[in-house]
Amino acid sequence: MQETNAFLLSALQPEAGVCSLALPSDRQLDERGREAAEAQRLRSARVQEQVRIRMMLRGQAPARPEDLADGTRGGQYSSTLRSSFSSRSQSNGVDPKASPLAKKDFGTLRGSGWSSRSAVDLTPHKRVAAIGNGGPAKGHAYLAGYAASQAAVDGAEGPPSRTIRAPAMRTLQRFQSNNRSRLSAGSFGTVPTGGGGAFLGLGEHSSRAPSVRSLAESGHHLAEPRAMEMYNGHGALLGHHAGGFDDIDLPSAVKYLIASDPNLQVLGAAYLQHKCYSDSSAKKQARSLQAMPKLVKLFNSPNQEVQRHATGAMRNLIYDNAENKLALVEENGIYELMRTLREPDDELRKNVTGILWNLSSSDNLKDRLARDTLEQLTDLVLVPLSGLGGSGVIQQNPSEAEIFYNSTGFLRNLSSASQQTRQKMRECHGLVDSMIHYVNSSLEVGKSEDKSVENAVCVLRNLSYRLYDEMPPSSLQRLEGHRRNAGGTVTGELVGCFSPQSKKAREHYLNADIVTFTEVSKDPKGMEWLWNPQIVGIYNRLLQRCELNKHTTEAASGALQNITAGDRRWAGVLSRLALEQERILNPVLDRVRTADHHQLRSLTGLIRNLSRHARNKDEMSTKVVSHLIEKLPGSAGDKAPPADVIVNIIAVLNNLVVESPMAARDIVYFDGLRKLFFIKKRRDSSDNEKSSRAAASLLGNMWQYTKLHRDFKMKGYRKEDFLSL
Repeated sequence: MQETNAFLLSALQPEAGVCSLALPSDRQLDERGREAAEAQRLRSARVQEQVRIRMMLRGQAPARPEDLADGTRGGQYSSTLRSSFSSRSQSNGVDPKASPLAKKDFGTLRGSGWSSRSAVDLTPHKRVAAIGNGGPAKGHAYLAGYAASQAAVDGAEGPPSRTIRAPAMRTLQRFQSNNRSRLSAGSFGTVPTGGGGAFLGLGEHSSRAPSVRSLAESGHHLAEPRAMEMYNGHGALLGHHAGGFDDIDLPSAVKYLIASDPNLQVLGAAYLQHKCYSDSSAKKQARSLQAMPKLVKLFNSPNQEVQRHATGAMRNLIYDNAENKLALVEENGIYELMRTLREPDDELRKNVTGILWNLSSSDNLKDRLARDTLEQLTDLVLVPLSGLGGSGVIQQNPSEAEIFYNSTGFLRNLSSASQQTRQKMRECHGLVDSMIHYVNSSLEVGKSEDKSVENAVCVLRNLSYRLYDEMPPSSLQRLEGHRRNAGGTVTGELVGCFSPQSKKAREHYLNADIVTFTEVSKDPKGMEWLWNPQIVGIYNRLLQRCELNKHTTEAASGALQNITAGDRRWAGVLSRLALEQERILNPVLDRVRTADHHQLRSLTGLIRNLSRHARNKDEMSTKVVSHLIEKLPGSAGDKAPPADVIVNIIAVLNNLVVESPMAARDIVYFDGLRKLFFIKKRRDSSDNEKSSRAAASLLGNMWQYTKLHRDFKMKGYRKEDFLSL
């Protein structure tokens, strides 16, 4: 029995499926892209109809139908695009890397054109009132959350803002409407006709967010002859105001960025924002015209309207364009963005955090972004908006909620980067505490479905990836205690006159565990939260209370999978805590009913870890065997989960069988033999080959129970069937 057990454990690589990362598959992203495009088309049609009706009521009509159609696309601009994310856990198998989709106007949430990769679902970003497996044993990750689930260390770009903010045409319409009222009311007084330089009246700007008024106001046109006379040579600009962007092009817009008049700067930035929304050739041309450095210089302009439109234009320019992202970074853009983030204006902060999120989708920029932004972002956004730095209660207005969402999406991408970046995030003062506090507070007020909660849990999941290998040696030594030597094996020291296997010795070790457990549980700070026993309860509550957001529950199960992974002593302690005190098995098994493969990877990986460390294998067998057997295919026509899920399930059954005759009996009772023999014979691919070897090892272990031989023969199976490879 002992030899067979060793063979099986070797064949199943018990330490392989220890963690996981989560991202959606390309197929899912394609479907999301189609849904997002259809939603956008319907929204644009509604806006056009509303504009037409309002203009009819005013007795006006747009100058040209195509102008109106183009203007209504402003619903898409909504400032610019937000970035999305990824989430990690250790896993088995090989994880294909998700590749960006070429489609434009694609995103993770319905509404506008966003990112090619993200773990967010397609529902509009809103605050709900109720708020890879695969790969070598320790290295590859499949991305949650979806965010989020299977790509090695990959990020994504993300959604546009939820509120519609100043597309370029609306900016011009506001200018023209303001000037029209000033001209008709004589607000300029006496203006010399020979004056150049700044435009009186136009130089004024509002501190409010850009207008979201209907495009019906596009019917208000300035009287061009009078305007030409008043502004002496600047009639061309007023013509742009009156006619939209008909007479402006990219080279002109880029030139306006370096004009001395802030209104020209706004005009140039607004046109770039409009033109580069989804036009990849315009993005390339803008870069060749040196728009990137010019916009960076405007990030901290003394004119707030210029700042807003410069950052808005940059947000569109870098979306889904790696060259523009790199150009922004090379122009000292990160430093300027962090300066801008200190401004008290929420519109600016939304744009800045959106730009950071988009930048973080590029793997080659993640380490640099982490180095240059983490401390400031934590101090300026995460701590105050999570409620950690004040009264302890989350108090966010809608704009602050969006800023926090962008920031957590940015962190979600960064956390899927290198070990160095993960470690920097763990060590960043206030970062982990902010994530924990926000999730905990959201659970207390019934907001477990919140999208920022999803991001935060995905960050925690990724920071738990390979945790015991990457944590400080002093912390690991404290968790491992005296029971293990450097090699991770149980020491052979004597306790008094007792051998290590005696009852007295076992009691001594158990008491030592309790002492260590009590000590570790006290007042966790920073990264200590990642392995603190209290975190198990937080993840358990997410599994129980989060009903709609599958990415959050996947991230929670993936984080639990990470901290219970491997044969470290503390992984066993947390596993038994989850099973015996948190009673986590029932909510986990409820989730196993899902057909979603991404969730199944994390859930079966977690159960696999729990089954290795469970004290009472008989009790666990009675709860899990029937549920897991149900997920296995029994014929060619059955819908089968991915191979890594099948391997996880078989590994769970094996962990139980080697110590519990009841598990072997239940496998027979619930028709598991038929399914296991089907899997064993199916070797038509490399993935199925892995499943086949796992099934063969499990069947070999089951043959060791001689009392079951009669049942095996009654079902038509012989010794050769069980022991052949």
